Amino acid sequence: MSDSKKPTEISPSAKLEALLFVASEPVPQTQLGTALDLTPAKLRDLLDELDAILAARGLRIQIQRGRVQLTTAPELAELIQDFLNLDATTRLSPAALEALSIIAYQQPVTRPQVDAIRGVNSDGVMRSLLSKGLIEEGGRAEGPGRPILYGTTPEFLQHFGLDSLSLLPDLDISVIKESKEKQEILKS
Repeated sequence: MSDSKKPTEISPSAKLEALLFVASEPVPQTQLGTALDLTPAKLRDLLDELDAILAARGLRIQIQRGRVQLTTAPELAELIQDFLNLDATTRLSPAALEALSIIAYQQPVTRPQVDAIRGVNSDGVMRSLLSKGLIEEGGRAEGPGRPILYGTTPEFLQHFGLDSLSLLPDLDISVIKESKEKQEILKS
């Protein structure tokens, strides 16, 4: 074989990108590490490298709960919606945003825990968030009745243009609880 026909070596980041491209759903980091024969630390470095490469393009790496997914850049959402003739992103009610915020910051969380923070029943809001794919059941809590634990989904991250939950702004939930308690006192 002449030098001009010699196959080019494919970089590890290109291999990672190819695996994420063909995956139909978020892939566990352990599965990626096994496929590429990498330690968790080397995989994390490779994910960071690929994310930096993709920053100049229309794609992003999204990581949630140890699973990795290749997504489109959030700043291209409107272009993609227009191209695919999609309706504008579903609007969320203030109640849905409130419950979703609680779930995002407190996950895994039960519906009664969400109710306690909100001060009202959240059944309808939780059903709506489940049907929109923004939250999902993540198991059962130990204790009486074994209530369902809820957490956010990769769709949640996409909806809000986040690459991971670590990009959520810092929030002291006790301030919100305190504010709710003051509102209740004023209502009395």
